[in-house]
Amino acid sequence: MQQAFAQHTTHNDSVATTVSDTIDNDSAMAVIDADLNAMDPTAQGGGGLHKMLKQKFIEGSAGFMSLVALALIAGLAFCIERILYLTLSEINAKKLLKDIDERLTANDIEGAKTLCRETRGPVASICYQGLLHQKEPLDQIDRQLTNYGSVQISNMEKGCSWIKFFIAAAPSLGFLGTVIGMVIAFDRIQTAGDISPTIVAEGMKVALITTIFGIIVALILQFFYNYILSKIEHLTSQMEESAISLIDALSKYKQQHD
Repeated sequence: MQQAFAQHTTHNDSVATTVSDTIDNDSAMAVIDADLNAMDPTAQGGGGLHKMLKQKFIEGSAGFMSLVALALIAGLAFCIERILYLTLSEINAKKLLKDIDERLTANDIEGAKTLCRETRGPVASICYQGLLHQKEPLDQIDRQLTNYGSVQISNMEKGCSWIKFFIAAAPSLGFLGTVIGMVIAFDRIQTAGDISPTIVAEGMKVALITTIFGIIVALILQFFYNYILSKIEHLTSQMEESAISLIDALSKYKQQHD
């Protein structure tokens, strides 16, 4: 009887242990699921990446993150303005030079000038300047085109210095936030007299988030800046080729009518 009772007690203890382990496992899985849901921005009812960026923006100290965001907005404004200006300045330079050559062959200088005035962009402006000085020697015309080309290149590069400034300013502001975050962390350590993760964590988080956002802003602006430089190089190449073609056309025109 006692042996049967002992076996029954042992069996009950085993069942209780199994149930307890099952409950513990379920509780652990519930905690893990909760943690995963907290890490997943889409599991919290919309927002996604936008909500996560907004949260990190607030955590990174609104003061410095606002300066980084301001650098991004101002830099993008200059980039968009330059891209629009350079895009509108692009034309079919070969067609323009062909039309000018046809008018010069027909002894229609004024028609060629009118064509250049009605065409947008630095290439047409270069050609118009050459036609204005068509009575001068070719070397003098070439000198005029070179000088005027420098002016056009300066106009195309207008505002690029500000873009470079914001490219440099964004990571600098991020590094400044890093330094200030470290100072905050060390001040709290000094005040508390203890180095604990809780005390250091907030200052370190501010430091890292501001640095990350500053570098991201710089990379975005650098991409657009390189795109702008490629457009300026393309237009500069078009201007040089058009100047050479115009000199050749004026040379033939002088030979025919002098």
